[in-house]
Amino acid sequence: MPQLKESPSQTAGPYVHIGCTPQMAGLEARAMGPQLGERMVLGSPTGDRITLDLHVFDGAGDAVTDALIEIWQPTPQGQFTGDDQFCNWGRQATDLTSGQAVFQTLKPGAPVGQAPHILVWIVARGIGLGLTTRIYFPDEDNADDPVLALAGDRAATLIARKTAGGYAHAVHLQGPSETVFFDV
Repeated sequence: MPQLKESPSQTAGPYVHIGCTPQMAGLEARAMGPQLGERMVLGSPTGDRITLDLHVFDGAGDAVTDALIEIWQPTPQGQFTGDDQFCNWGRQATDLTSGQAVFQTLKPGAPVGQAPHILVWIVARGIGLGLTTRIYFPDEDNADDPVLALAGDRAATLIARKTAGGYAHAVHLQGPSETVFFDV
């Protein structure tokens, strides 16, 4: 039997916006209702509403304007199950100019044995496999979180910055400020 070569890996772009967030690509006519994952707060759930403002940067410090970001988080009660008032999963494309993605969500509670956090998954042109990281909050007790402890002296790359309406966080794909990514 002849030896077959492995197929080359494919990246997510440059068509990620067309397939996953058609409104961002200017294809409103192709979209069938709201974008999947666009709204997380669906009613009047219990919990603190926050804005999570994410920016993605490449190794040169330039904005990544073609990324797709998905987040998954616990509810304010620390559970990973949503309901008809709150969807604990969201999806946003980065802005085509600034590389910014904004999520309107609820501040997560602490899951058993962990600090409150938001799981982040990023795909974009040039990324063969999605990148997984977490965002922690500066106003929470993160000292005993076992996953954050794995980041060691680079843990600061996983801590968001408090803002007037919630939190902001910069994800650096490469370079001296590279965000810690997890091999999952």
